[in-house]
Order: sequence, then C-alpha cells, then structure tokens
Amino acid sequence: MPAAPNRRLVAVVLLVPVVVALALWAFAWPAARMAPRDLPLGIAGSAPAADRLARQLEQREGAFEIHRYDSEAAARTAIEARSVYGAVVVTPKGPELLTASAAGPAVAQLLSEAVTASAPAGTAVPVTDVVAAPAADPRGSVLGASILPLAIAGVAAGSAVTLLRLRGGRAVTALLGVAALVGAVAAALTDSWLGVITGDWWSEAGALGLTVLAIGATVAGLAALIGPAGVGLGALLMVLVGNPFSGVTSAPELLPRPVGAIGQWLPPGAGGSLLRSVAYFDGRAAGGAALTLALWAALGLTAVIIGGRRRLPAPKAPEATPARQPALAG
Repeated sequence: MPAAPNRRLVAVVLLVPVVVALALWAFAWPAARMAPRDLPLGIAGSAPAADRLARQLEQREGAFEIHRYDSEAAARTAIEARSVYGAVVVTPKGPELLTASAAGPAVAQLLSEAVTASAPAGTAVPVTDVVAAPAADPRGSVLGASILPLAIAGVAAGSAVTLLRLRGGRAVTALLGVAALVGAVAAALTDSWLGVITGDWWSEAGALGLTVLAIGATVAGLAALIGPAGVGLGALLMVLVGNPFSGVTSAPELLPRPVGAIGQWLPPGAGGSLLRSVAYFDGRAAGGAALTLALWAALGLTAVIIGGRRRLPAPKAPEATPARQPALAG
C-alpha cells in the first residue's frame, strides 16, 4: 500500500477522537464545574444587620462579590443596570431577596438557595423578581439556545465567501448583507413570533446581526490570510470554544476561571450578553459587549480586504495532447 494513503488513514483515525475529546471537554467541563465565582450581589439595609449578613455570605470564599447599598431602591436600580445579579434587603422582619431572572434563571435560583441557607432556621425569605424573564421563556432556554445557530450562521457565511472566491468589496458586501438579513429574520422569529425576547425590535435585530457579522468576518478573514485552513480554525474557535464558553445559558461568573472571562471576549459570549441587555434591560450594560463584537467585525473585515489584494493563483492550463503522427510507409 502506498505511503501517502497510509498517512491519511492514520490522520483520520487519530484526528476524529481528538476533535471529539476537545468537544466533550469544551462543553462538559464548564457545566460540571458550575459554581459562583465572584458573583456580584448587593446587600441593602441598616449597617449592623447588613454587615452580619455580608460576613456570612463572604464565608463562602470567592463565591460572591458584595456591593453595599443604602436602600432597597438603590439595590433595585443596580439590578436594573446589570451591576449586580440580585440583592438582599435586610429588614426588621428579616431578609428579603431581589433577583432578576432575565439576567439568568440559574443565577436567580442559586441566590435564593444561598440566601435561604444564610437566614435563621425556619425563616421564610420573600423573593421579588425585579426584572423577570418573559412568560414565553421563563427558564431562558430559547435565548441560551439561540447563540449556537448564530455561530453556525456566521461560520457558514465566512465559508461561503471563501468557497465562492469572493474578494475585497464583494466579500465585505456579502458578509454585511448576510448579517443584516439573519439579524432581521432571527428577530422576527424570536420576538415577533415566539415572544421570547421583548426589547426594542431594531436593537435586537442589530445585536443578532452584529454577532453574525463578527463571527462571519473572522472566519472569512482567517481564510483570506492563511487559506482554507482558516475556515476550520474559525469554526473551531467560534463553535467548539466560543459557544460553550459564552455562559449564556447560566452566567459567566458561574463558569470555571478563566473560561467565563475568555467567553466574554469571543463573539458568541459577547453576542449573548448584548442580546440579553437589549432584550430585557433596555440596553443597559451593553457597551462592552457591543465594542467587543465591533472589534472582531472590524478586524475580520480588514483581513478580508487585505487578503483580497493578493493575486489569486492562475489556474493551470490543460496540457496539450500531442498529435498522433501517421505511420511511416515502408
């Protein structure tokens, strides 16, 4: 058997298990190690009682990042601004918990369990959902599941631009057009039809489209710079790393370090945070995520333009078949 087919056979046999192991690690490990890590939590109320509760919560070392507020109104404002995920209000009747299930149902449930465990035995802790998740998606399942299709759409757009050999301005126009249409279609499905996101329609379409543009431009840009292998590298980065590291189904602060931070610097994580802000919090705390996506999109489109200036290799001309000479007469 020739050596080249043997090498390809060994490469396939070894590569597939490696990819599977990488996928299992990226998706299963963060989910198996989910726990609060410096989760922003507010405490409001009179100093002695509030300080005592803060010390109890700080005994769970590294779990919560405590923010102090003078009143319940200030704590509510912080929750609505996405400065904290929830707040404990210390009252003469006992602690009360303010949550925001729209910021993450998993976080709201975790805070309820943690505050109840810290309260005196037999004390019922009233819970108020300051920013509730929509009735059509109370567990946030649809919003969490929407990031993977956006990542796939971006990878598909970048791959199509590469395979169709679109270059320069045509490639940029194609990526912008795909992002705009996908954003509008996705907003129509999730907002107008399903009602699982309830913010300003155009802001939602813009957030969805910008996410697709950042991913698609990155994939196309990598392919323009390093060739077809850039498509595989981009898909690996966005789907197998960016999607499970995004924290959109839970919260970045619940993922192992530094997974949560890495995820927010990648387009899927930034896109999920941006979509949550514009869908449920009137765009509050959306600036960082929007800037991250814009940087990825700008760098990707710049790479597409730079790669488009390179001259394509000329196709090889078919070799001419020599004409058959007539047989010589004896």
